[in-house]
Amino acid sequence: MRRPIVLLLGAVWFLTTCATVPHTNRSQLVFVPDSQINPMAARAYGDLLKQEAESTNPKWNRIVKRVAGRITRAADEMDAPGFEWETHLIEKDEPNAFCMPGGKIAVYTGILEVAQNEAGLAAIVGHEVAHAVARHGAERMSQQLLITGALAVGTIALGREMDERDKLVLAAIGMGATVGVILPFSRSNEEEADEIGLYYMARAGYDPHEAPRIWLRMNETFGNKEPPVWLSTHPSSVQRIRNLERLVPYAMDYYNRADGRYGLGETL
Repeated sequence: MRRPIVLLLGAVWFLTTCATVPHTNRSQLVFVPDSQINPMAARAYGDLLKQEAESTNPKWNRIVKRVAGRITRAADEMDAPGFEWETHLIEKDEPNAFCMPGGKIAVYTGILEVAQNEAGLAAIVGHEVAHAVARHGAERMSQQLLITGALAVGTIALGREMDERDKLVLAAIGMGATVGVILPFSRSNEEEADEIGLYYMARAGYDPHEAPRIWLRMNETFGNKEPPVWLSTHPSSVQRIRNLERLVPYAMDYYNRADGRYGLGETL
């Protein structure tokens, strides 16, 4: 029994490591197809919309939809993910936003205070859209399946049904699990989404200089609550600010070639 499983894992690894993440060109282990993870994410998104109240603030809705529309158009132009985009503003005092596999975007009203303007929101939405385009959810799900056990890997790879798939996709788009394995990959994903999202916001016509400022504001607001980096799924705010500042000159090339340039845009 052990030898077929080892051979299967070897075959999966060989067939999937040739995939690369756009813009960073990092080799990526992903063997969960979009045809499986995207419908699961869409169901989870539908459940969220049933459970949470949507904002009725007309100004905020207009800005969020406009910014998300520009970011997703930039992602389509640059990387053509083939997603069915959808965006909703959730009335919740929580500094959160996400984009599920397949392009389902949610922004919580609690993060608008930190965003402050369209460019700040574009940095946040661009980061979340980058996670989806880079297939980080599928990558994390693949890692969790490998950690969970070879039997689960074989089941997914062979296309058989799994009772736990919905739970796995929710975990994949949520939190990591294992210090030393999942968490380092998650921090790498965050840095990658920072970079790709920066390019998206610039291509969408928003000043990329606002991206490091967002994380400076995040650090000022929540910095004293950050866990140690080695126990976190995210890089420290200081680390990501430095990385973004280093990447801004590259993003300016996209900004200068954008169809429209909006600077910081409208204030929230």
